[in-house]
This record gives sequence, structure tokens and C-alpha cells, in this order.
Amino acid sequence: MINNLSDQEEQPVPAESESVKSIFWDKNLQIIFSITLSAVMGVTSITPAFPKISRVLEIDSYQVGWLITIFTIPGILLTPLLGMLADRIGRKKVLVPSLFIFSLFGTLCAFSTNFNTLLLLRFLQGVGGASLGALNVTLIGDIFHGRQRTAAMGYNASVLSVGTALYPAIGGALAIIGWNYPFFLSVLVFPVALVVLFKLKNPEPNKDQRISSYLKDIGNHIKNIKVWGLFTSNFLTFVMLYGGMLTFFPILADQRFGSTSFVIGILISASSVFTGVTSSLLGIITRKVEESTLIRAAAVLYAASFLLMPLIANFWLLFIPIFLFGVAQGVNMPSNLTLLTRSIPMEYRAAFMSLNWMMMRSGQAAGPVLLGVGFKYFGLSAPFYSAFGVAILMFLMLIAVVKGER
Repeated sequence: MINNLSDQEEQPVPAESESVKSIFWDKNLQIIFSITLSAVMGVTSITPAFPKISRVLEIDSYQVGWLITIFTIPGILLTPLLGMLADRIGRKKVLVPSLFIFSLFGTLCAFSTNFNTLLLLRFLQGVGGASLGALNVTLIGDIFHGRQRTAAMGYNASVLSVGTALYPAIGGALAIIGWNYPFFLSVLVFPVALVVLFKLKNPEPNKDQRISSYLKDIGNHIKNIKVWGLFTSNFLTFVMLYGGMLTFFPILADQRFGSTSFVIGILISASSVFTGVTSSLLGIITRKVEESTLIRAAAVLYAASFLLMPLIANFWLLFIPIFLFGVAQGVNMPSNLTLLTRSIPMEYRAAFMSLNWMMMRSGQAAGPVLLGVGFKYFGLSAPFYSAFGVAILMFLMLIAVVKGER
């Protein structure tokens, strides 16, 4: 049912040169890029400072992961509601206040004097960040169609990767000055809110449908097993990303190789560079390879990456699993999001992308905690072997429920 309905809302596919080459410079897509960079800022800019935060605020290494978890909890609780509101009252009326809230409380984090206050402010910042990662890809699905959509998703993932490459390096450098300095980056989100308010030109869904009919249709569409497979895949991806890569990889680099926060930021940035290069080529890659095949291949690359991380004794060899992880991210996330937006009609897209974002937020919150159990009781290698198992589970699930479309 979902595929038939979504086909009805698709527009004619533009010329290949327009859909893949010139789309990067579209003004609306450029604004969406700024939303994407804001959304990713909330975690990647502070993770290189985790070892320093734990020392300065006198908390255990595994506790610092709560700065990710508490930030993501509002996304789990609020994102579905915000998605439905975006379908009913409009994208901007949800997005603009969210950006302002994110900027305000993120900046206030820099003035925290103890860990409990910092956790409270991170929670409030998470309220502002709850809708950002869902509505940016919703807007891409609304504005672009056909190959333009695939190319736009790939470019957006590249920009996200640029952010995840730059923010750890910038955050790591700022953390040398003081543990709280990375939080000042949130000031940059305030002008983004103004640009979205006054410059973004986007279509809005039909608001005439009665709420009872809207909810009934969502209930019917959500039964699709492929959609749930894609939701689950994103949950598992974020368990690996925020548990294995962004929480325990910095600890591995710190404890095993004595890396500074700046060097840790460079390592994470390298992975994001590989992600950005790969995802920028997605419009070309998908001419030959289905998105469903790409996300299964990504699961294999994730597994190989995490299997290697605890086995490496030479610092420079860390770039091998970092490369594998970066390529996996580059094909996995934009391909997954393309499949989802293709499957959902515009009138319900924000709600479904918000449900997807809730699943990713759940993985983001659960990853540091779940993998942290292994770290606490079994040592430094345990989180990476656990992430390896998660990747294998993801691969098997994708084979079972996400089929090709060509």
C-alpha cells in the first residue's frame, strides 16, 4: 500500500545532469545543509572532550556517556509528536522554535559548574534538537523527487560528514582551552533559525484531512514490514555509531595510545571524511547498485571495522577500521533515508521520518549505556565485540525484510 501511494505523489524525473550535478547549489538545499550541520553539532563537537570532562568534573569514564544519552531522551519522547505537528501545522512552525531552543540551552551548557547541571541543560538542548534530524530529511523528500532526491540525500550526508569531520577537530581543539568551550559552538545555530524562517521556500502538506483520518492512515502505513526493517536498521546503526565509535573509540585511543583530545578529534574526523567522499558519489553509485544492496554491504563493513578496532596495537593501523566505518556510513544512511522517503506520501512523511528519528535517537541513547555494560564488567575490548555482534544482527535482518525494488 505504501509504495503505491508514494508513487502517486512522485513528480517527473528531471534530466540526469540537473538531478545529480546542479542540485547541490539549490538554495533550499543549502539551507537544509545548515539544519543538518546544526543537528549533528549536539554530539560530535563534544565527544573528543569526554576524557577531559570526566577528569575535570570527577566522574567515571563510563558515566560521561550520559551526556549523549540525556541529550537524546527528548528525541525519543517528543519526536513523533513533533513530526505529526509538522504534518498538521507546517514544517517551519516546528523547525524554527526548535532551532532557537537548541541554540539557547546548548550555549548555557558552557556555563555549567557541575555534572548534574550539565545533564539538565543537555536534556533541554535535546528538546530543541528532537526534530532537527527528522525534518531536514523530510524537507528533502518534500522538495526533491526522483534522482534529484537520491542525489540530495547523498549530498546532505556528505555535508553531515563534513560537520562530523570538522566538529570533533574543532571541539577537540577548544577542549584544550577548557572542557566547556565546545559547547559555545551552539551560538552558531541562532542565525540558522533566522535563515530558515525568512529564506526557506518549501511546499507544505495538505492540512485539510481530519485528524482521525490522518491517524488512521498512519496506522495503516506503519504496518509495512519493510519500513520497520529500515527503522530497525537505523536503530542498530546508531547503537554502533554513538556507542562504539563516538563513546568508546575515544576512550580506546586515550587509554591504549595516550591520544590527546585533539588527536581523537582528528581520528573521528578522518572517518567522517571517508563518509563524505562516499556519500557524495551516491547519485552515481545508485545507477548501478540498489539502495537495499548498499545497506546490506554497509552492515558487513561495520562488522569488519569493530572486529578490528580492539585487535590493533599500532596507532597508525587504526585508520583501517576508521576507513571501513566511514565508507559504511557513506552508503548506509543516505540509502536508508532515500528508501524511507520514497515509501511515504508527503502528507505523512514528517510523522514517519520522526518515527525513524526516534528510532535513531533510541539507538543513540542506548548505545553508550548498552556497550558501557561490557566496558564496565569485561574491559576495553568488550564494547567493540558487542558492536560487531550488532552489525551481524543488522545484516541478517536486512536480508530478511528489505528487498530490492528494481
